[in-house]
Amino acid sequence: MDVTDRTQGPVRVKDELAERCQRLFLSFLQEFEIPGGEGEAKYAPDVTELVAPERNTLTISFKDIENYNRNLATTIQDEYYRVYPYLCKALSTHIRNEHPGSVQEKKQFYISFIDFMGHTKIRALKTSKVGQLTKISGQVVRTHPVHPELVSGTFVCLDCQTSIPGVEQQFKYTQPAVCRNPVCANRTKFMLDINQSKFVDFQKVRIQETQSELPRGSIPRCVEVILRAEAVETCQAGDKVDFTGTLIVVPDVSSLATPGVRHEQSRGPKGDNAPAGLMGLKALGVRDLSYRMAFLGCGVENTVQTEMTGGIDPNSELTEEDVRAQVSERDLLRIYEMSKDRNLYQNLATSMFPTIHGSDEIKKGILLMLFGGVPKKTIEGTSLRGDINVCIVGDPSTAKSQFLKQIAEFSPRCVYTSGKASTAAGLTAAVVKDEESQEFVIEAGALLLADNGICCIDEFDKMDVRDQVAIHEAMEQQTISITKAGVKAVLNARASILAAANPIGGRYDRSKSLQQNIQLSAPIMSRFDLFFVLVDECNEVTDYAIARRIVDLHSRQQESVEREYTMEEIRRYIAFAKKFQPRITRESQEFMVEEYKKLRQRDANAMSKASWRITVRQLESLIRLSEAMAKMVCEDEVLVGHVKEAFRLLSKSIIRVETPDINLEEEPEQPEQNEDQMDAEDSEHLRITFEDYRKISNMLIMHMRDFEEKNKDNEEGALKKKELVDWYIAQIEEEIEGEQEMIARKNVTEKVIERLVKVDNVLLEIGGGEEDSPYLVVHPNYIVE
Repeated sequence: MDVTDRTQGPVRVKDELAERCQRLFLSFLQEFEIPGGEGEAKYAPDVTELVAPERNTLTISFKDIENYNRNLATTIQDEYYRVYPYLCKALSTHIRNEHPGSVQEKKQFYISFIDFMGHTKIRALKTSKVGQLTKISGQVVRTHPVHPELVSGTFVCLDCQTSIPGVEQQFKYTQPAVCRNPVCANRTKFMLDINQSKFVDFQKVRIQETQSELPRGSIPRCVEVILRAEAVETCQAGDKVDFTGTLIVVPDVSSLATPGVRHEQSRGPKGDNAPAGLMGLKALGVRDLSYRMAFLGCGVENTVQTEMTGGIDPNSELTEEDVRAQVSERDLLRIYEMSKDRNLYQNLATSMFPTIHGSDEIKKGILLMLFGGVPKKTIEGTSLRGDINVCIVGDPSTAKSQFLKQIAEFSPRCVYTSGKASTAAGLTAAVVKDEESQEFVIEAGALLLADNGICCIDEFDKMDVRDQVAIHEAMEQQTISITKAGVKAVLNARASILAAANPIGGRYDRSKSLQQNIQLSAPIMSRFDLFFVLVDECNEVTDYAIARRIVDLHSRQQESVEREYTMEEIRRYIAFAKKFQPRITRESQEFMVEEYKKLRQRDANAMSKASWRITVRQLESLIRLSEAMAKMVCEDEVLVGHVKEAFRLLSKSIIRVETPDINLEEEPEQPEQNEDQMDAEDSEHLRITFEDYRKISNMLIMHMRDFEEKNKDNEEGALKKKELVDWYIAQIEEEIEGEQEMIARKNVTEKVIERLVKVDNVLLEIGGGEEDSPYLVVHPNYIVE
């Protein structure tokens, strides 16, 4: 006797437990009301929406089922995979009863559960969880394209043309065992009738353990999540998502695809007379059946970010009015109080980094990076980024990595990576081949995972040059273009970059420029809005304060940390303030133009060999920083005060790297002198700022050029050193208040001339004149900048 009855189809066994759940669930849909409501069923409006052709999934809070019937909730939780088809049948019955004639007969309905409390770590997914309702959370690292999946197939026998409907499919293509026609004995030749079969949207995503769940010293584990119906395309690579569903066991199709016989036959000697050997059961067609675990998700919630920001999704399209309706009155009142704080700027900066002493400008720059500017789109369709990029360059032990680590823990969406251990594909995206379908899919890198967030890159200077070039596009255009293995795509990478780099040789040399101190190309440097330099200088007061801070932190730990606001309040405030889209006023526009002109003039007049060139990107940086300042105080307009602070911060980061002090006592030919023996008053005059040195030298050189031009026909076409010093003192006569200051100015001028001759090689000594006052001329190839 055949297992299958050919006339009546497969014999079905009645599942009493599942049918009882079906009846209870149908009653739940009909009877469950909103607490304090007017007698209307809670899910009646949602059920009405399912009548539309594009809708097929009803989202149900698991807490409501627990409040309605505890036994029903327990059964669904323990026997989820067993009763889920019956719950979908109950929903289909309820919809057809409520809306008769308005739903197609073939249409399938599905249920999605949210608010389930039984959270399980990815590492804890064992076989005991198979079939039970559970919830896992992780970060999406790979998404596959959406495919149609065959749920219930209708087959046609090719011998007798008999139609065989309702053949269920479970994760692999399944044909009928035998034709239902009693006369026909066909078991293999069937054709799928696509018009009569039922399909559903199907998508596979791969998630990885989050950093908070990862045990120390362990490699993150991954699990495949299967999504169906309306759950597809609800998460993208980089999202931290909660999935509600069940653990299932599916055949490992990739291992079944290749027969094991092929590997056995390839071994051993070649030739016709070679012994066959013992092939085992694989020669008889029996192969090892291998299975793997996957997670069948029904509910998808992007709640990790909203939990950290107090219910506000910082990346949603909602305006501040919509957010006000979502946030509780208590949280809204606290946000209002923080916005009215007159010292909000300083309090937010110190509350975010309470364990780091000093570096106030860096704290404020990173704070503005968290708020960000306003992204815009031109009429031509060009995108103007609103994200702010910050780079910190400094000596060892100046808390660079500490800044990055704290931001990685604070920000709801942040990826931390190290430059030395990162490749171009790891930072942007990689094209990999799927094990089952053999299709090429895109696996997200660090910048894609940090989309709408922050990417922290430590040891930025240690990156390979080819890998640095890969992030050029991501830093300015905020996209990543891929053309590999037949996959052509433009992906969004709207992330702020916070980078930390060490100077060449380990120590920052103030006598050199920024570009000479770090191994970064000019295109990369111009893409950073703020450059901060941390120099580890010996200062008795600062060293004492830092030492006290570190000792307090180690001895008292939490007691020594003083915060004006908690981290939860700052997260909530930043998420709320980012909803503002401030516009630049007319006065602010004029002020920005004037300040930009000053920056350009200072850049043109400065003699800095290495100056960081002021370009239009710095003007855009000024605009972004001004908008971030307006966002921070929840303003709808960018005022002049916001532009002033943004300009001060931008100038601070530029000046720090362009103006090393000049020590006029330094002479490369002579051995280093003991500075302790130098008189304090003399050393004060013999060390001048770079701007003063450049100003004095420019005046002297221009005067010498004019003198040479006027007296080029005379024999005396050069100035003596003494005459040049006397001329300069006469020019600044009004600024000198006493004889002591005049002697000091004269001494400084002589040292500047000496440096121009011996170090910079701008002036040349020629024969003639006195021994201490030789004739001087300007080098013919020197061009005054």
